Amino acid sequence: QVQLVESGGGLVQAGGSLRLSCAASGRAGSIYSMGWFRQAPGKQRELVAVMSSAGSTNYADSAKGRFTISRDNAKNTLYLQMNSLKPEDTAVYYCAAGAFLCGSPGRPQCNYWGQGTQVTVSS
Repeated sequence: QVQLVESGGGLVQAGGSLRLSCAASGRAGSIYSMGWFRQAPGKQRELVAVMSSAGSTNYADSAKGRFTISRDNAKNTLYLQMNSLKPEDTAVYYCAAGAFLCGSPGRPQCNYWGQGTQVTVSS
């Protein structure tokens, strides 16, 4: 089993920045990809960005140019740097892990999920 714990959410004004972190434990060595997903009220959960252990990435169009996913394999920790935040970025952000670029279009869903962290962007 793999446990994922997110941190770094909070309230920020539009145009501001936040950095999310996700620490993996357990059988973290078996993880091939880790990623960030989000779910806004009344909407389906959606991919934000995912990264493989080799550094391949996939970003949602809404995240390109504003968000950066990074990963410290030695620490089994995933990050999401979010800049130029907009009110529409408000959501619960989930860390997930699984097969290669899991959760991307055409790829399997991720197997492991964190509990989520709230990000609220005020206008």
